[in-house]
Amino acid sequence: MSAEAHDHDHGHDHEHEHHHKDTFITKYIFSIDHKMIAKQYLITGIIMGIIGIAMSLLFRMQLAWPEESFKIFNVLLGDKFAPDGVMANDIYLALVTIHGTIMVFFVLTAGLSGTFSNLLIPLQIGARDMASGFMNMISYWLFFLSAVVMLCSLFVEAGPASAGWTIYPPLSALPQAIPGSGTGMTLWLVSMAIFIASSLMGSLNYIVTVLNLRTKGMSMTRLPLTIWTFFVTAIIGVISFPVLLSAALLLIFDRSFGTSFFLSDIYIAGEVLHYQGGSPVLFEHLFWFLGHPEVYIVILPAMGLVSEIMATNSRKPIFGYRAMIMSVLAIAFLSTIVWGHHMFISGMNPFLGSVFTFTTLLIAIPSAVKAFNWITTLWKGNLQFNPAMLFSIGMVSTFITGGLTGIILGDSTLDINVHDTYFVIAHFHLVMGISALYGMFAGIYHWFPKMYGRMLNKNLGYIHFWITAVCAYGVFFPMHFIGLAGLPRRYYTNTNFPLFDDLQNVNVLITTFALVGGAFQLVFLYNFFSSIFYGKKAVQNPWRSTTLEWTTPVEHIHGNWPGEIPHVYRWPYDYSNPNHDVDFVPQNVPMKEGEQVLHH
Repeated sequence: MSAEAHDHDHGHDHEHEHHHKDTFITKYIFSIDHKMIAKQYLITGIIMGIIGIAMSLLFRMQLAWPEESFKIFNVLLGDKFAPDGVMANDIYLALVTIHGTIMVFFVLTAGLSGTFSNLLIPLQIGARDMASGFMNMISYWLFFLSAVVMLCSLFVEAGPASAGWTIYPPLSALPQAIPGSGTGMTLWLVSMAIFIASSLMGSLNYIVTVLNLRTKGMSMTRLPLTIWTFFVTAIIGVISFPVLLSAALLLIFDRSFGTSFFLSDIYIAGEVLHYQGGSPVLFEHLFWFLGHPEVYIVILPAMGLVSEIMATNSRKPIFGYRAMIMSVLAIAFLSTIVWGHHMFISGMNPFLGSVFTFTTLLIAIPSAVKAFNWITTLWKGNLQFNPAMLFSIGMVSTFITGGLTGIILGDSTLDINVHDTYFVIAHFHLVMGISALYGMFAGIYHWFPKMYGRMLNKNLGYIHFWITAVCAYGVFFPMHFIGLAGLPRRYYTNTNFPLFDDLQNVNVLITTFALVGGAFQLVFLYNFFSSIFYGKKAVQNPWRSTTLEWTTPVEHIHGNWPGEIPHVYRWPYDYSNPNHDVDFVPQNVPMKEGEQVLHH
């Protein structure tokens, strides 16, 4: 108890000291308060998302109407890359590369995990703040710096990196290979090195906070599923991100210092380059050892948010709490031994291909456990269809749809036919991109009152959800069929191949859906930024939820709780408990005389 009292006093001093000395800079810019850092991550992620989506709309227009002149191309890309409004092929590859990089790392990894891990870990486990507020601040500013460096690469003379977001050598390793292999590629690598440092600092902070700063009574089996997913995501990040850092550093050596880790027997324009002994396949192994766990680093936090929102808005306990935890742990373990399915046609030994096929199909089991448990949580629940709940249900839909096509891609013999076609793009955009974005939107709609003390406009939320849901399927569902027809990805135009002429109408359809869906994200942006200032004031617990974050006052204070930190007496999903008159019992409500602890 004395340690707790000491902690409480220290928290009080801390808060008191902040109350007097906070300036604009210490409160909003160099803040060490986890709630403010969460907002910084979110706003930065939204800005990067706008840029990433805008890039995708530009290259979709190029695919739908190749060789057409668009004034907007000339305005945004300049005379060099869009002479007379016609997109040059170099900048097409660059847009695809930077779009992928921004969306995977800067929006879905940092924007989603950085925002909600920072916001919810201390609030839901009953802690005053992160284990290290200073390290938390540094991790955000490194993320911000890496985003700035990545955007700077758009303005170098030869153009930004254009070897695809996977930056395979030799395109990325030889500065003379293509225009986008010059300074733009170097800035890409520098940006990613800074980003990885940011991610590692954040992840270590999350792990230590969850293990060491839980309030009294908050055992690991009383943690909300959100915290379990953030915790496991951080562990996957600590294991796999350093591997990408090593790949990036070795690539920098190959580019700048004459080594040949990834290069061997290269000819350019008849000239023999003096490289021998390296292997581009080694880079693929290093990249995908991060690249596949990265998929789960992106999707697991979304799964946690969706589990929490579904239980709250079904007014039911989450179905299979322990099975959900076991599935998260199983996904984390299996995610590190499936990377080879990205390399089935790289000349891999067929026996090794069958091993990776087995582990890849195995990961479908814990994923299916989660999907069935979400559906069973909804079954016969008293469903509240607010925007957060709709996005959560949408996430389950896209996760199942996208996951089913993964079974085809995970099979080494079936994959040969659709590898590097639009089928792959359709699969990973649905299962990872759209599902994670839906999880992020659901989290924003649900926890916005906690972040800003105001409510988002519900009707604008409904418009945002339905248009986005229709357009997301409108964009990515037809891609499965043009992929099965053999249309390769990353081609700047398909008009040179009469074989693909019949598919051009489908490309126009996809681009139309993309433009409409992209335009309607402005509804969300208007709702988000106007509600910060003019939204309806939130009550303390607007969703009648059971977790600890809703026991803190609406007005933010550094230290979260004004008095003593609440103790925890029950698990986080005590909804519709027959022993109580109300349909939700917060975690800090003590057990009644003779009340049984619910078995999850």
